[in-house]
Amino acid sequence: MNLNNPANLVGGAPPPAHFVGAVATSDDVGTFNGGSYRISHRDTNTILTVQLAMGAPLHAKPGAMVAMSPTITLKGNVKFSVKKIIAGGELSSSTYTGPGELILAPSALGDITSIRLTGQEQWSVGHDAYLASTQAVVKDYKRQGLGKAIFSGEGLFVYKISGTGLLWVSSFGAIIRKDLAAGEKYIVDNGHLVAWNTSYVLERVASGGLISGLSSGEGLVCKFTGPGTVFLQTRNPREFAVFLGGIAPQNA
Repeated sequence: MNLNNPANLVGGAPPPAHFVGAVATSDDVGTFNGGSYRISHRDTNTILTVQLAMGAPLHAKPGAMVAMSPTITLKGNVKFSVKKIIAGGELSSSTYTGPGELILAPSALGDITSIRLTGQEQWSVGHDAYLASTQAVVKDYKRQGLGKAIFSGEGLFVYKISGTGLLWVSSFGAIIRKDLAAGEKYIVDNGHLVAWNTSYVLERVASGGLISGLSSGEGLVCKFTGPGTVFLQTRNPREFAVFLGGIAPQNA
Protein backbone atom coordinates (compact mmCIF):
# COMPACT_ATOMS: atom_id res chain seq x y z
CA MET A 1 0.00 0.00 0.00
CA ASN A 2 1.28 3.44 -0.97
CA LEU A 3 0.99 5.44 2.24
CA ASN A 4 1.86 8.66 0.38
CA ASN A 5 -1.57 8.48 -1.30
CA PRO A 6 -4.15 10.24 0.94
CA ALA A 7 -6.86 7.93 -0.42
CA ASN A 8 -5.21 5.03 1.42
CA LEU A 9 -5.30 6.85 4.76
CA VAL A 10 -8.24 6.70 7.14
CA GLY A 11 -8.47 9.75 9.37
CA GLY A 12 -4.92 10.65 8.40
CA ALA A 13 -3.47 7.26 9.36
CA PRO A 14 -3.10 3.90 7.59
CA PRO A 15 -5.41 1.01 8.52
CA PRO A 16 -4.01 -1.03 11.44
CA ALA A 17 -3.41 -4.06 9.21
CA HIS A 18 -1.09 -2.01 7.01
CA PHE A 19 0.69 -0.03 9.68
CA VAL A 20 4.31 -1.10 10.14
CA GLY A 21 6.16 2.07 11.06
CA ALA A 22 9.70 2.11 12.35
CA VAL A 23 10.76 -1.18 13.91
CA ALA A 24 13.85 -2.13 15.87
CA THR A 25 16.23 -4.72 14.44
CA SER A 26 15.98 -8.17 16.01
CA ASP A 27 18.78 -10.20 17.58
CA ASP A 28 21.24 -11.16 14.89
CA VAL A 29 22.98 -14.52 14.52
CA GLY A 30 24.37 -15.73 11.21
CA THR A 31 27.17 -17.13 9.10
CA PHE A 32 29.42 -15.88 6.33
CA ASN A 33 32.11 -17.31 4.09
CA GLY A 34 34.82 -17.93 6.66
CA GLY A 35 32.97 -17.91 9.95
CA SER A 36 29.91 -17.10 12.02
CA TYR A 37 28.80 -14.18 14.18
CA ARG A 38 26.47 -13.19 16.99
CA ILE A 39 25.29 -9.70 18.00
CA SER A 40 24.28 -9.63 21.66
CA HIS A 41 23.64 -7.23 24.57
CA ARG A 42 21.56 -5.14 22.20
CA ASP A 43 20.66 -1.43 22.15
CA THR A 44 23.25 0.13 24.47
CA ASN A 45 26.05 -2.30 25.37
CA THR A 46 26.09 -4.29 22.16
CA ILE A 47 29.00 -6.54 21.23
CA LEU A 48 29.82 -8.44 18.04
CA THR A 49 31.28 -11.91 18.58
CA VAL A 50 32.86 -13.51 15.51
CA GLN A 51 34.18 -17.05 15.09
CA LEU A 52 36.78 -17.04 12.30
CA ALA A 53 37.87 -20.15 10.41
CA MET A 54 41.49 -20.94 9.60
CA GLY A 55 42.91 -18.21 7.34
CA ALA A 56 39.66 -16.21 7.23
CA PRO A 57 40.25 -12.42 7.49
CA LEU A 58 38.02 -9.74 8.98
CA HIS A 59 38.57 -5.98 8.64
CA ALA A 60 37.58 -3.79 11.58
CA LYS A 61 37.72 -0.25 12.84
CA PRO A 62 40.91 0.44 14.83
CA GLY A 63 40.33 0.28 18.57
CA ALA A 64 37.13 -1.81 18.28
CA MET A 65 38.67 -5.01 19.61
CA VAL A 66 37.50 -6.07 23.09
CA ALA A 67 39.10 -9.51 23.24
CA MET A 68 40.31 -12.32 20.99
CA SER A 69 41.72 -15.82 21.01
CA PRO A 70 45.53 -16.08 21.04
CA THR A 71 45.31 -18.02 17.76
CA ILE A 72 44.04 -14.95 15.87
CA THR A 73 46.60 -12.84 14.03
CA LEU A 74 46.21 -9.05 14.06
CA LYS A 75 47.76 -6.87 11.38
CA GLY A 76 47.48 -3.09 11.20
CA ASN A 77 47.65 -1.08 7.99
CA VAL A 78 48.12 2.64 7.40
CA LYS A 79 46.90 4.21 4.16
CA PHE A 80 47.76 7.87 3.65
CA SER A 81 44.93 9.99 2.23
CA VAL A 82 44.72 13.79 2.06
CA LYS A 83 40.91 13.75 2.08
CA LYS A 84 40.88 11.61 5.20
CA ILE A 85 43.23 14.02 6.96
CA ILE A 86 41.01 16.97 5.98
CA ALA A 87 37.80 15.22 7.02
CA GLY A 88 39.21 13.61 10.16
CA GLY A 89 38.87 10.09 8.77
CA GLU A 90 40.84 7.08 9.92
CA LEU A 91 44.14 6.42 8.17
CA SER A 92 44.66 3.01 9.76
CA SER A 93 42.72 -0.24 9.64
CA SER A 94 42.93 -3.56 11.49
CA THR A 95 42.76 -7.00 9.89
CA TYR A 96 42.14 -10.08 12.03
CA THR A 97 42.88 -13.54 10.63
CA GLY A 98 41.52 -16.77 12.12
CA PRO A 99 41.19 -19.27 13.54
CA GLY A 100 39.59 -18.17 16.79
CA GLU A 101 37.06 -15.95 18.51
CA LEU A 102 37.01 -12.17 18.18
CA ILE A 103 34.86 -9.72 20.17
CA LEU A 104 34.31 -6.20 18.81
CA ALA A 105 32.40 -3.23 20.22
CA PRO A 106 31.88 0.43 19.26
CA SER A 107 33.24 3.22 21.44
CA ALA A 108 29.84 4.81 22.09
CA LEU A 109 26.83 3.41 23.95
CA GLY A 110 24.78 1.99 21.13
CA ASP A 111 23.74 -0.91 18.96
CA ILE A 112 25.24 -2.94 16.10
CA THR A 113 23.49 -4.36 13.06
CA SER A 114 24.62 -6.37 10.05
CA ILE A 115 24.05 -5.57 6.37
CA ARG A 116 24.47 -8.36 3.82
CA LEU A 117 25.80 -7.11 0.48
CA THR A 118 25.04 -9.04 -2.72
CA GLY A 119 27.21 -7.03 -5.10
CA GLN A 120 24.18 -5.30 -6.63
CA GLU A 121 23.93 -2.31 -4.29
CA GLN A 122 26.00 0.43 -2.72
CA TRP A 123 25.56 1.67 0.83
CA SER A 124 26.49 5.02 2.30
CA VAL A 125 27.72 4.78 5.89
CA GLY A 126 28.34 7.64 8.30
CA HIS A 127 32.02 8.21 9.09
CA ASP A 128 31.53 7.10 12.72
CA ALA A 129 29.21 4.15 11.98
CA TYR A 130 31.55 1.68 10.27
CA LEU A 131 32.59 -1.16 12.60
CA ALA A 132 33.74 -4.19 10.56
CA SER A 133 33.39 -6.06 7.27
CA THR A 134 34.31 -9.34 5.64
CA GLN A 135 37.02 -9.79 3.03
CA ALA A 136 35.11 -9.12 -0.23
CA VAL A 137 33.44 -5.93 1.00
CA VAL A 138 34.90 -2.81 -0.63
CA LYS A 139 35.13 0.33 1.52
CA ASP A 140 35.89 3.72 0.00
CA TYR A 141 35.79 7.28 1.32
CA LYS A 142 33.73 9.57 -0.93
CA ARG A 143 32.97 13.27 -0.88
CA GLN A 144 29.36 14.41 -0.67
CA GLY A 145 27.93 17.81 -1.56
CA LEU A 146 28.82 20.83 0.55
CA GLY A 147 25.20 21.38 1.62
CA LYS A 148 24.84 17.79 2.84
CA ALA A 149 28.24 17.99 4.50
CA ILE A 150 27.20 21.02 6.54
CA PHE A 151 23.59 20.18 7.37
CA SER A 152 23.17 16.39 7.26
CA GLY A 153 25.37 15.75 10.30
CA GLU A 154 27.60 13.34 8.35
CA GLY A 155 30.46 15.67 7.35
CA LEU A 156 32.11 16.18 3.98
CA PHE A 157 33.07 12.54 3.45
CA VAL A 158 31.11 9.32 4.03
CA TYR A 159 32.01 5.68 3.47
CA LYS A 160 30.72 4.12 0.25
CA ILE A 161 30.41 0.38 0.75
CA SER A 162 30.02 -2.15 -2.08
CA GLY A 163 31.06 -5.69 -2.98
CA THR A 164 29.79 -8.94 -1.47
CA GLY A 165 29.76 -10.14 2.11
CA LEU A 166 28.79 -8.78 5.50
CA LEU A 167 29.08 -5.25 6.83
CA TRP A 168 28.56 -4.35 10.49
CA VAL A 169 27.62 -0.81 11.47
CA SER A 170 27.19 0.74 14.90
CA SER A 171 25.04 3.53 16.27
CA PHE A 172 24.68 5.96 19.14
CA GLY A 173 21.58 4.62 20.87
CA ALA A 174 19.36 1.92 19.38
CA ILE A 175 19.14 1.20 15.65
CA ILE A 176 15.90 1.54 13.70
CA ARG A 177 15.52 0.01 10.23
CA LYS A 178 13.12 1.67 7.80
CA ASP A 179 12.37 -0.05 4.48
CA LEU A 180 10.90 2.28 1.85
CA ALA A 181 8.72 1.18 -1.06
CA ALA A 182 9.16 2.70 -4.52
CA GLY A 183 8.18 6.37 -4.36
CA GLU A 184 7.69 6.32 -0.59
CA LYS A 185 9.19 9.31 1.21
CA TYR A 186 10.59 9.50 4.72
CA ILE A 187 12.09 12.39 6.68
CA VAL A 188 15.03 11.93 9.05
CA ASP A 189 16.29 14.58 11.42
CA ASN A 190 19.93 15.63 11.08
CA GLY A 191 22.40 13.60 13.11
CA HIS A 192 20.35 10.40 13.21
CA LEU A 193 21.67 8.71 10.05
CA VAL A 194 23.67 5.49 10.26
CA ALA A 195 23.53 3.87 6.80
CA TRP A 196 21.38 4.17 3.68
CA ASN A 197 21.21 2.83 0.13
CA THR A 198 18.83 5.38 -1.35
CA SER A 199 19.21 9.03 -2.22
CA TYR A 200 18.04 11.96 -0.13
CA VAL A 201 17.68 15.71 -0.42
CA LEU A 202 17.91 18.37 2.28
CA GLU A 203 14.61 20.07 2.94
CA ARG A 204 13.39 22.78 5.30
CA VAL A 205 10.29 21.66 7.21
CA ALA A 206 9.83 24.44 9.78
CA SER A 207 7.58 27.28 8.68
CA GLY A 208 7.94 30.94 9.53
CA GLY A 209 11.16 31.77 7.71
CA LEU A 210 14.82 30.92 8.14
CA ILE A 211 15.20 32.35 11.66
CA SER A 212 12.18 30.42 12.88
CA GLY A 213 13.47 27.24 11.29
CA LEU A 214 16.89 27.55 12.87
CA SER A 215 15.49 28.40 16.30
CA SER A 216 13.12 25.42 16.24
CA GLY A 217 15.99 22.98 15.82
CA GLU A 218 13.98 21.24 13.10
CA GLY A 219 14.72 23.54 10.17
CA LEU A 220 16.65 21.25 7.82
CA VAL A 221 16.02 17.52 7.50
CA CYS A 222 17.03 14.67 5.18
CA LYS A 223 14.17 13.57 2.91
CA PHE A 224 14.61 10.07 1.48
CA THR A 225 12.72 8.59 -1.45
CA GLY A 226 12.35 4.82 -1.92
CA PRO A 227 12.91 2.16 -2.91
CA GLY A 228 15.62 1.48 -0.39
CA THR A 229 16.51 1.08 3.26
CA VAL A 230 17.60 3.58 5.89
CA PHE A 231 19.17 2.69 9.24
CA LEU A 232 18.66 5.34 11.94
CA GLN A 233 20.05 5.88 15.41
CA THR A 234 17.82 6.98 18.27
CA ARG A 235 20.31 9.48 19.70
CA ASN A 236 22.08 12.44 18.10
CA PRO A 237 25.79 12.60 19.09
CA ARG A 238 26.07 16.36 18.57
CA GLU A 239 22.95 17.12 20.60
CA PHE A 240 24.20 14.80 23.33
CA ALA A 241 27.53 16.65 23.41
CA VAL A 242 25.66 19.95 23.77
CA PHE A 243 23.60 18.44 26.58
CA LEU A 244 26.73 17.30 28.43
CA GLY A 245 28.29 20.73 27.96
CA GLY A 246 25.21 22.34 29.48
CA ILE A 247 25.26 20.25 32.65
CA ALA A 248 29.03 20.20 33.13
CA PRO A 249 30.26 22.36 36.02
CA GLN A 250 31.58 25.70 34.82
CA ASN A 251 34.88 26.99 36.16
CA ALA A 252 34.64 30.35 37.86
